[in-house]
Amino acid sequence: MGKIIAVANQKGGVGKTTTTINLAASLGVLDKRVLLIDADPQANASSGLGIDIENVVNGSYQLLEHAIRAEEAIVQSSAPNVDIIPAHIDLVAAEIELVDKDGREYMLRNSITHLKEKYDYILIDCAPSLGLITLNALTAADSVIIPIQCEYFALEGLGKLLNTIKSVQKIHNKNLDIEGLLLTMYDSRLRLSNQVVEEVQKHFQGMVFETIIQRNVKLSEAPSYGESIINYDAGSKGATNYLMLAQEIIQKHKAI
Repeated sequence: MGKIIAVANQKGGVGKTTTTINLAASLGVLDKRVLLIDADPQANASSGLGIDIENVVNGSYQLLEHAIRAEEAIVQSSAPNVDIIPAHIDLVAAEIELVDKDGREYMLRNSITHLKEKYDYILIDCAPSLGLITLNALTAADSVIIPIQCEYFALEGLGKLLNTIKSVQKIHNKNLDIEGLLLTMYDSRLRLSNQVVEEVQKHFQGMVFETIIQRNVKLSEAPSYGESIINYDAGSKGATNYLMLAQEIIQKHKAI
């Protein structure tokens, strides 16, 4: 039985999409069957894995609206062993259109839970907001990865996100777990980066992944070629970091 993991943080620019794309690709390289669901109207995870988002006919919008079955939206990505349900700018409309629907928080869960039989991991790339689509992702997920950038405002808004997760656990999804806090954009030469790492590890201890994602130019370049870092430059620091993260997650699941 597979596991559904949402990658969420309402702050923008913390490495959510970079993490979703490259964790998916790394798990794929390690022979895991992976489905990536792009739940962000910006559709960067889709374009970052080689999908022409202008020509998306069936995607996460249609899935949330229950207009199609999940299988009708699944396409192959540019990464081995990784399928994707792409997004389109239309997804913005879902926030408004779902408001009046019964069970609006469960639309995604009801569409994808059966896919856990087909995939080892289902990763959901969330939008930088705590809106209805992100709520759907958290309600559907078994756990959540929270990327935190090693910069000045790292912990800003984290309390709000953790409170949202607690609310989801209480009302919609009592089994939702925090997979881990992931430190991203780390630069060992900067005192500030090291201070953020220290502070996060001190406050959250066992909730923090051992793997830290280092700042790496190749990670920024890869999406413009529609490729993961594994395809684009397997020898880069970024590829090494995300492979380590994938191994850490796999080991954690074996231990449960």
